[in-house]
Formats: sequence, structure tokens, C-alpha cells
Amino acid sequence: MSDQDFRFQGKAFVFGDSVNTDAIIHANFLSVSDEKILAAHCMAGISPDFPSRVGKGDILVTGSNFGCGSSREQAPMAIKGCGIACIVAKSCSRLFYRNAINIGLPILECGNIGIFNPGDKLEVDLSTGVINNVTSGKKEQGTVLPDFLLDIMTVGGLMEKLKKGA
Repeated sequence: MSDQDFRFQGKAFVFGDSVNTDAIIHANFLSVSDEKILAAHCMAGISPDFPSRVGKGDILVTGSNFGCGSSREQAPMAIKGCGIACIVAKSCSRLFYRNAINIGLPILECGNIGIFNPGDKLEVDLSTGVINNVTSGKKEQGTVLPDFLLDIMTVGGLMEKLKKGA
């Protein structure tokens, strides 16, 4: 496991507080498990053109209580399917947090997301919790993930870790 596995760089997509799982992916898609199909409808409740604007490796920045609402694994799957490499949230629902970790979508909590603007180039280092806003030159300290969660991220999620017997 190298530190490189925990570094992400991409354009910021910024959303506000209390983005619920219904806004991330509509309940009509709860029977879908294909990330590509889910990705095509990601954030349709608040930003219908989101999937067409996201590039592989971009970073989702969100306010408080991200992923609130019902517990649905499809919400982080849709985000990951769009190409988002990492989520930086002021805070998020515990169920959403675990679902994201379980599917291998890194999520980092950071108390001050106010320095991040849409389109900013960000660098995130999960191993240190540092989020660098390359555009503005400002940095913020997020919560450092414990080693066992970093291990899960390295292999692509909890199921992959269990398959490997590690």
C-alpha cells in the first residue's frame, strides 16, 4: 500500500447542506446495481446536468448532513459511477458514510469547506487528511481515516477486501 493510493486531484463540484439520497439518486433506481446506469441519473434531483459535467477524478464537496435520508447503497454508487474520486463533506450521514466506504468511495469530513468553490482544482490526501485548494493556495485539515478504512479503500471496498480474505 503506497501513499499514492490515497491522493486525489480534480475539479471541485460544490453542493450545500442536507443533500439527501433521494436528490442523489431517485427511488426509481433502487433496483439498479449498474454504476453506469446510476451515474446517468446522479444528482438529478438538484443538478440534472451533473453527470455530463463531471470528469474522471473530480471531487465532490458538500455541506453538512450529506447523504441524509434513506439508506441506499445506490447513492454512493451513482456518485462513484460518475467518476467522482473522492467526497469532501462538512459532515455526512453515518449510513451514507459507511455505504461509501463499503463500495470503495473515499469520503473525508472537513469542518471548513468554505474555501472551496465550484471549479477549483483540489488535491486530497486521505492518509494525512489535508485538502489543498490549488486554485486559491489555501489548505484545510480534514479528519484522517483510520488505517483499517484506508485498507478497505486500497482494495476497492469492503466486499473486495472480504473476497481477498484480508
